Amino acid sequence: MSKLRMTLACWNYDRTRPLADGTVKPDGIDLNYLNLPVEETFFRMLRNREFEAAEMSLSSYAVSLTRADPPFIAIPVFPSRFFRHSCIFVSARSGIREPKDLIGKRIGTPEFQMTAPVWIRGILQDEYGVDPAGVEYLTGGEEEPGREEKLKLELPPKIRIGPIPAGKTLAKMIAEGEIDALHSARAPSTLQSRPDAVKRLFEDFVEVERAYFRKTRIFPIMHTVVIRRDVYHANPWVAQSLQKAFVAAQRLTYEGLNQSAAQMAMLPWLMAHVEEARREMGDDWWSYGFEANRAVLDTFLRYHHEQGLSGRRLKPEELFAPEALESFKI
Repeated sequence: MSKLRMTLACWNYDRTRPLADGTVKPDGIDLNYLNLPVEETFFRMLRNREFEAAEMSLSSYAVSLTRADPPFIAIPVFPSRFFRHSCIFVSARSGIREPKDLIGKRIGTPEFQMTAPVWIRGILQDEYGVDPAGVEYLTGGEEEPGREEKLKLELPPKIRIGPIPAGKTLAKMIAEGEIDALHSARAPSTLQSRPDAVKRLFEDFVEVERAYFRKTRIFPIMHTVVIRRDVYHANPWVAQSLQKAFVAAQRLTYEGLNQSAAQMAMLPWLMAHVEEARREMGDDWWSYGFEANRAVLDTFLRYHHEQGLSGRRLKPEELFAPEALESFKI
């Protein structure tokens, strides 16, 4: 019997590489794995729906669910997670020294609906009292001019937002003091090329993020995996099949990180990093599945709604194919 041919667009993560090289094969699926940078994957899937399945920005996916005829359905797999305190950058000309100094400032962000800035704005509000409506946002390309929101947004009037001038980039604007700060998943190039002009708000971000996790138990989810709904409706079994395969691939990565005879990654103190992660966050520190991540997802969906990106507060259960919410037990 022939297998279902599916193309999956996803970046080259250690936790998904067994799917890319065929070490793990999803049940009943002939998988064509396209190793693409995340910006390209998101753009092509959101604009043109080119792939049967793809890695997807959690925020973009949540926005899509509030539209008529949502085009995608997700499985509770999270290829990207990231503490984002390290991703708040400030201009040396801004006078910003601590989070409360952001209030009233001009803040750049490549796209308002990006997952990383949603988390950043929510964390700044919850932990430091910086109201997302208390600043002015400027959107545009970080390193290349001309970037626009991938999804049309209808934001409430309290959100003050506009594009940066044509031909400008956020990386240069923050260095020149034309914006006071930047919320972005990527560090601007000027953080390295002009270190006297661009700084991180939290220079000791590792300690800040560790304290944040100890307090909240939140390891922010950035991306999930979506299936085109037409594919899912025709083959509802693919949700569970892909879920199982992603979990199997991740388990191989965990096993590799536990090897001490030789290290799989070029980090001199890899074993110390692994032991610290296990000590701080438990054995399954990068958890997949629904129940283990319900609280993290609920927090994100609260931020998403409070920031005007979803007209109503979505429930975590609404994000995923019901077939992938639980699995059989023996």
